[in-house]
Amino acid sequence: MNLNPELLLSLVEMKMPFGRYQGTVLCNLPVSYLEWFNRKGFPEGKLGVLLETMYVIKLNDLEDLLKPLKK
Repeated sequence: MNLNPELLLSLVEMKMPFGRYQGTVLCNLPVSYLEWFNRKGFPEGKLGVLLETMYVIKLNDLEDLLKPLKK
């Protein structure tokens, strides 16, 4: 898997723009919320790509990848 550094940076900077977890940084979303999107379908565009990427990261216990990027 080839990870785009800008994509990873967006995961620690961008906040969820809507829903129950509006205002929560994407990397801090609970896995249950990401699982819900996985079942129902991720949104279109960049947000969907980011949420799906975060889902895969959490599913595979790879959150340490994001630690150096967090401020």
